[in-house]
Amino acid sequence: MTEQPFPSVAMIVLTWNQRDLTLDCLASLLRMGYPPDRLQIIVVDNGSADGTAEAIRRSFPAVTVIENEENLGFAEGNNVGIRHALQGPAEYIMLLNNDTIVDTRMLSELMTAMRARPDVGVVGPKIYYHEPSDVIWCAGNRIDWSSGKTTRLRAGERDTNQEERPETVDYVTGCALCIRRSVVEAIGLLDPRYFIYYEETDWCARARVAGWEILYVPSAHLWHRVSAAMGTASPATDYYMSRNILLFLAKNGRGLTRPASLIYAASRTLLATAAFTLKPHGGARLANRNAKLLGLRDALLGRWGKMPPSRD
Repeated sequence: MTEQPFPSVAMIVLTWNQRDLTLDCLASLLRMGYPPDRLQIIVVDNGSADGTAEAIRRSFPAVTVIENEENLGFAEGNNVGIRHALQGPAEYIMLLNNDTIVDTRMLSELMTAMRARPDVGVVGPKIYYHEPSDVIWCAGNRIDWSSGKTTRLRAGERDTNQEERPETVDYVTGCALCIRRSVVEAIGLLDPRYFIYYEETDWCARARVAGWEILYVPSAHLWHRVSAAMGTASPATDYYMSRNILLFLAKNGRGLTRPASLIYAASRTLLATAAFTLKPHGGARLANRNAKLLGLRDALLGRWGKMPPSRD
């Protein structure tokens, strides 16, 4: 028997109150021309109130739509889609942000790279900013295990279109992450305690511990409308980032560097809150300061999941 030229893929697009962005994303997926009998597109609507689910069913009747009654977060929202995908024949599962536009060959390039490397469990594409469209947002990620800092590789570089080879990285962003079904079955789903941020970092770290490589594929391209959902400087973002880095390092930290990395991460949060206190910019940064402190406190108390309006 000859190998099927197009592997079976389940594409999971999570959305929350971003109807028009989601419709644009789905239209770009259909332009890829990937055989429809080998690609299942699953949209998980995380409790939207803007008619997203109805609009998708009207415009894209072949797309599977799953509606959650509330916002379950990035981790558990995607888990809903992953569980559904695992009930079918998909050999690969891809998480894709709804605020992205994919290149026509993105999925084909990822599949070519994955099938050429049986040791690779997770792959991710080259991600550009939506505007300017030739500037790289992320080309894979590195982790400094001694400090707990993560780095988006080549972030902000203008792409020169020079030939590049795929390279191993520490993790790929959940904005566009493709994983083998067998890896999911071996390591489990995303950890819902994160709610949002660091869940894909944790997933990739678990895959690496299980013996799989993580690969950045530069020939696969997509464009990302960065932080359209929350904003890079929102108090909620500061809360989850400050809290979840400590969960990630507690779970995945390495040997003797683990306690040091936790101390470094907590210290960075405290220094940032001190800076926001000394220079509050007319009070505009006080909400961010309070969110960071709340995140640090909740990490120490083992409080995970969704950030509530207030915690006493």
